[in-house]
Amino acid sequence: MHASIDFEQLVTVVGDAVVVCDAGGAITLWNPASERIFGFTESEALGQSLDLIIPERQRQRHWDGYHKTMHTGETRYGHDILRVPALHKEGHPLSIAFTVAILYSPEKTVTAIVAIIRDETARFSEERALRKRITELENKGS
Repeated sequence: MHASIDFEQLVTVVGDAVVVCDAGGAITLWNPASERIFGFTESEALGQSLDLIIPERQRQRHWDGYHKTMHTGETRYGHDILRVPALHKEGHPLSIAFTVAILYSPEKTVTAIVAIIRDETARFSEERALRKRITELENKGS
């Protein structure tokens, strides 16, 4: 029975980043895992734009989709895992995977978007190294 679950504690202790943004794109929730993954403290992130963690070349595409979702109340990414580049506070690139969900008011207007984010930088680097090694081995054999 979910009535006994402390949802604030859940968001705090979960290993994946939980980021909530309002209709205008300002960050309204930034859990400890978000801080660990992206390097920004909660106080640095709250009220800021997601541009904090979006590489410049991805921003236009991101915001086009974000505003469309806010306007229509629909996202084609509800169950799909998105894999995109992101930025750490120190400027180095990250590879992240995330799902999104939309939050609504009682009047059924969109109030926020939630992203559940996992850092896959290490896994992505390992896969790239393995692909490179396979190519080297294939070329050696021919």
